Formats: sequence, structure tokens, C-alpha cells
Amino acid sequence: MDEQALRAAAEERLRALAGDGARLREDQWTAIRTLVADRGRALVVQRTGWGKSAVYFVATALLRELGQGPTVIVSPLLALMRNQVAAAARAGVHAATINSANMDEWDAVRAQVSAGDVDVLLVSPERLNNPDFRDTVLPSLTASAGMLVVDEAHCISDWGHDFRPDYRRLRTLLTELPAGVPVLATTATANDRVVRDVSAQLGSSAVLRGALDRESLHLAVLKLPTAQARLAWLAENLETLTGSGIIYTLTVAAADELAAFLRDRGFAVASYTGRTDTEERVRAEEDLLANRVKALVATSALGMGFDKPDLGFVVHVGAPQSPIAYYQQIGRAGRGVERADVVLLPGVEDKDIWSYFASLAFPPEPVVRQVLAALADEEKPLSTPALEPRVELSRNRLEMVLKVLDVDGAVRRVKGGWISTGEPWAYDESRYGRISGARADEQQAMIDYQRTDGCRMEFLLRTLDDPHAAPCGRCDNCTGKRWSAEVSADGVAAARERLRRPGVEIPPKKLWPTGMAALGVPLSGKIKQPLEVGRALGRLTDIGWGNRLRELFAGGDGVVPDEVVDGCVKVLAAWGWSRRPVGVVTVSSESRPRLVEDLGARISGIGRLPLLGEVVVGRAVRANSAQRLAGLWNGATVRGAVSGPVLLVDDQVDTGWTMTVAGTLLLEAGADAVLPFALATTT
Repeated sequence: MDEQALRAAAEERLRALAGDGARLREDQWTAIRTLVADRGRALVVQRTGWGKSAVYFVATALLRELGQGPTVIVSPLLALMRNQVAAAARAGVHAATINSANMDEWDAVRAQVSAGDVDVLLVSPERLNNPDFRDTVLPSLTASAGMLVVDEAHCISDWGHDFRPDYRRLRTLLTELPAGVPVLATTATANDRVVRDVSAQLGSSAVLRGALDRESLHLAVLKLPTAQARLAWLAENLETLTGSGIIYTLTVAAADELAAFLRDRGFAVASYTGRTDTEERVRAEEDLLANRVKALVATSALGMGFDKPDLGFVVHVGAPQSPIAYYQQIGRAGRGVERADVVLLPGVEDKDIWSYFASLAFPPEPVVRQVLAALADEEKPLSTPALEPRVELSRNRLEMVLKVLDVDGAVRRVKGGWISTGEPWAYDESRYGRISGARADEQQAMIDYQRTDGCRMEFLLRTLDDPHAAPCGRCDNCTGKRWSAEVSADGVAAARERLRRPGVEIPPKKLWPTGMAALGVPLSGKIKQPLEVGRALGRLTDIGWGNRLRELFAGGDGVVPDEVVDGCVKVLAAWGWSRRPVGVVTVSSESRPRLVEDLGARISGIGRLPLLGEVVVGRAVRANSAQRLAGLWNGATVRGAVSGPVLLVDDQVDTGWTMTVAGTLLLEAGADAVLPFALATTT
């Protein structure tokens, strides 16, 4: 097929996908020609809504007509997959998915692929290193693939704002592709450094970058003095925002809290977070697409690839830690409308949340060496839970380290767990240091974005190294038109009442960590008598009590303020326990002994419950559940006589193991039941 005929066929396919008036952009055609005619590799960096998915669906249709195998698309989010399956159908392309949410369909999908009935197979990056998928499905899929597409390709680069270790497995996959299999990588959020990194990893023969500005977006920043003022502002301005949209928060707790408040104020909204189950996510997406809700209150779980052309607004309650991540999220709006409002409502707690996320970065070399040594000492595979007691890493960080080591060739995931390959491995300390420095620079840039008196869109585009960056003429700084910061006293009072509504549950632990015997602790299996469901005044990540509690803890050790005690009393009064506690026991604290002692005494006095004593626990190791439990268990003891149900009081519940150890000792010492209570929880 000559180039003219190829372009005509591509235009025809595009019209089937996007409508009779659709025409290929020049860069779209260049990418399609590179993939179909040249069988080359291309990296496409274009704004959200530009039509990146049209490139790979049109190219797939053309390659399939030429007798090539199915396209494999590595796609990071389920929301993205659902949108892409629907879009593929419009182009006459049959798409199927293999991901964690449809495991019962895998065999049927594999059979369809083998029979040639699937044109596009979307797989999550996690599948690439699943032993069964990697060893039994991937080889044949790689051998027969007509094209490989890497969507949201910035995830490949650990310089990217959303680096994912599973994506690095693509480097191995690329080396195993037969010669002449075209590769397309797409993203809307990549600066020069990420483009260079991704292009080098993919071996891209063409890099197509376009202007990232979207003329419909009207950016603004509005600084309000308190969390309750931000909620009140939203409740009083949400109806004035056009159409339906997304309200982003930084934490799951904030999303749930804000969604509940807005529902109380009469708005049709739904919460959408990483903890929302799949059915609820699908329903929430469908409700937003059909404008049955005014907004989804979401974390970054609703991000890349969600496609609603008429999305009218994006509001952030709290600033993301990177201008690039912020640009990626606001790119959800204004794709098919003339105007979309983008408003950032930063909070004083943002930096604390950024610091927490920063603490989850790649660990120092001695800790990584522990992982390698533990695997080298075993002849058989070690599961992640079995490996956890031997290293100073939490479960999530351990899994991240293992994935990186796997890609680097030092370990390998097999059925039953992980094994050492025996290959030498070098810790790239300078690279990790540069990445950490880049993250700090991004956080400062986000603060600078809030403070700038220049064009906000130009600021964001310069962080993305967009050579077309220029004043937009639309943002609050360019126009001088600003959102009013006024909120009614009644609105603030309602928000304050909601945010200061005390009480969250503390779920009990039901299983001891595996491998405790190796640490000299005689605990295993199910916890014979779990603690009762406990209560805390609030979460540290809340935008209500969380702010007050963070402020209290930052002030060091001291007495509990009256307003905090009043909140505790309300939680205790509303508890509804089946048997009233007969006394109060405190947990010893190294960091805030006076605070815990005062809290226990105040509760004892107000509730007319005797103060029975305290539980002294060992030193907690901030590594993982097994090692933390071992540290707490060794030397733990009960001081005082206990019987009946007791209220166990502490300042903060983090992992829950301190309460579990203390409660277990109380039960062994004669208590009938243990009801945990704390000022704050981090979960």
C-alpha cells in the first residue's frame, strides 16, 4: 500500500472512531506512518484530548488488515482500560483486557487471542511480572504481537511523577520483541528529562511533541484560611461551576470526609479512591459520564486516561506535590467544551502529606542489601510475607524494592515467591539522590506556582519544557478576575461541625504476622481473642481533627487541651459498647508520656472509671509488622491489676501493633475484653 492509499485508509478509520468531520493531525499521521509503513518506534508527547489513543487504534486497524497480530497495550489504570475498550469498539476494533479485576475471564480472553478474535489486548503492568502470565502467556503473545503500545509512558521513568516499578519490566519485553514489531509510547506529562529517559529505553525512532496548552482551561488559585473555609467555599460555589467535574484531594480520608459533607449540603457527589471497590468505581465513572452526579471527590486513583470530553471543572482541595502531576490531573477537564474552570485550594497540611509520600522513596543501600542477603540464604523461594520479618521494610516498600531488583536482574519472581539470581547488583546512590532532589524541586515549584503573579498556564508548561509556553490570557493572573474568598458564617459553621464530628473506628488485628518464630516471638496464626473495634478522635490525615491533632503532636509533650478532651468525651458517649468498661489502662509512651497520662486521667475522672494502671511495651522498630511486633513484645508487661472490660488509652494508633500487644497482655492478665481508644489514627 503506497503512502497516499495508507493515509486515505487511516482517515477512513479515524472517521469511524471520531465522527465524519474528523481529520488526522499531521503528527498523528506521522506516528501512524512510522508504525505501519516503517514498522518503527515512536514516542508521542501531546496534551490530554489531543488524540493519542486514535493513533494506536487506527494503526491497529491498518496493521490487522495487513495480516499482523494483535496490538498489546500496557495500560496502568482500570478506568483507562474501560474507556479504551469502548473507544476501540467505535473504531471497529475488538479489545479485551487482562487485569486484576477480571481474573475469572483470563482463560476466555487467552482463547480469543489464540483464535485471532482479539485485535487489541490491554494488560496492566503488574501482569508483566506475574509468573504464570510471564512464563505461559507473554512468550506467545510477544511472538505474535503486531504492535506494542505503552500508554502513560512517563511511568517507565523514575524521573516521572508517577513512576511504577512494574513498568520497568517493559525494558525486558522490548528486547524480546521480534524484529520489525512497531512500538508506540504515549504520555501527556513528560518534561525533557523524562522524554530523554523514555526515548532511550524504548529506542524511539521518532519523538513527536506538541503544544500542551488547552484554550478551554481557566486556571486559578484561591487561598482560604482554614479547612472549614475551603469546604464552605466549595458548598457555596459548586453549583456555579459549569456541568459536572472532579474534586481532587490528597488523601483517602479527605475524599471521604469532603464527599460526606457535600452530600449533607444536598449535592449529588460520590467518593472515588484507591479503597473504592471495583463495582463502585465503575458505577461512579458511569454516573459522572452521564452527568448523574455533580462531581466525583477523588484521589489520584481517578487520573490518567479517564475520558469525559464535557468535564466542566477540576477543583483541588490540597495541592499535589508536583506541577507535572497537577497538570496531568487538570487535563481531565475542558476537552470538548469552550470553558472549564480549574481551581486550586491549597492547605497548610499539604507539606506534611508531601513529606509522608517522600518517606516511601527507594530505601538506602544497607536495607536493600538485607533483602538480597535474605534471599541468597535460602534455596527455595521466599514469599513476600515470609521475607518481611528478615528485613527492615514495610510490606509496600519491600514489594517495590523486589520489583526494582527483579528488573535489574538481581532477583526473580517465581511461583511461591522470590529467589536470588546470584547476579551482581550495584546501588546507584547518585541516581537516587538526584531523584530525591528532583522531587524536592518539584514541591518547591508547586509552592512557586501558588505564589506566582505571572501566567499560571505558562508556569505549568515551562515545568514540562513545552517550547510553546506563553501567557494564556485566561488565568486569574492574566485577567485579574479572581474567585471571591468570601464564605458565609453559616457555611463555615456547618463545615466546622462536620469536620469536628469526632470518632473513627480502629479495626482490630486478626492475624499475627508470619515468621515470628524466627524473631523469637511465640505468636502465629489467628489472634485467639482479638480486641474490640476501637475508636479514635480523628485521623491525622483528616482535614478536620487531623489538622488540630497534628498541631497538638507537633507541640511536644503536655496536657490535653479542653476542646480535644470534649471531642473525646463525645466519641466515648456515642460508642455504644455492649459492656461498659470497668476501668482505664494507659499505654506507656516514650515520646508523649505526659500527654497519655493526662488523657487517661481526664477520661478516668469524667467517666468515673478507676485508673487501673498501664501497659509498658518494648521499643517499636519502624520497619515492618513482624519486626515492629517483635520490638514491642520483648519486655512488655502490665503494671496493675485488671479484670472485666477495660478501656485502653493511647495517643496514636499507627500500624495497630502497639494496641494489639498491650491488649493481648491485658487479656492474659485477667481482662474480659479490651476497648482501644486513641486521640489519632493514621489509617
